[in-house]
Amino acid sequence: MSNLVLIRHGQSLWNKERRFTGWADVDLTEQGKLEAKHAGEQIKALNIEFDVFFTSNLKRAINTLNLILEVLNKKNSKIIKTSALNERHYGGLTSLNKDETIKKYGEQQVKIWRRSFEVPPPPMDSQHPYKEKINSDISSESLRETFERVIPYYEKQIKPLIFLKKNILISFHGNSCRALLMKLFNISKKRIVDFEIPTGNPLQIEFGDDMKIKKYKYLDDKRAKKILFNV
Repeated sequence: MSNLVLIRHGQSLWNKERRFTGWADVDLTEQGKLEAKHAGEQIKALNIEFDVFFTSNLKRAINTLNLILEVLNKKNSKIIKTSALNERHYGGLTSLNKDETIKKYGEQQVKIWRRSFEVPPPPMDSQHPYKEKINSDISSESLRETFERVIPYYEKQIKPLIFLKKNILISFHGNSCRALLMKLFNISKKRIVDFEIPTGNPLQIEFGDDMKIKKYKYLDDKRAKKILFNV
């Protein structure tokens, strides 16, 4: 048996301000730090000895993992950081307030940009205030494009560890987590639109010896979101 624990980072400064974050490298709020520490306590109660820790290259996910490792008394553990687990690139929406964007473009259009599988947000142009900070040739990403970098990394770097019965903890982001859960739970492109990942709430997935999911649960059931199967 192997355990895979997934956690979306704790509340970030831009989560609190309801701004599109994407590849902007913003940090946790005080509440986000508390969420991470609480997550650490919940993970600690599982009494699982973790073998490998993964995170993205963005500090809100890195710092969430670091706070969890402090609670687990694993501060000196090796952490594997990769841009493959980064949040999706929100393009021209980056830094914009979500409520103001809904007023301008309509709730349905913003929902499509945020949640749909195929449709990317408007591209980030050369005049965007975060263009130089992000410094990428990629101008925006759909969930499909996020899926196409998360899943190959999972298949090559993480799935073989599950096969070897290793216990793994990943701290990453709402959309990179959505992409991975699409794969693991066979969530359809249609259903993924309605699927949201809570911040700072660990999702424990247990794999049997046959590599099939045996059971799963959010550790904080009061803040859990229902996993949407492909129906």
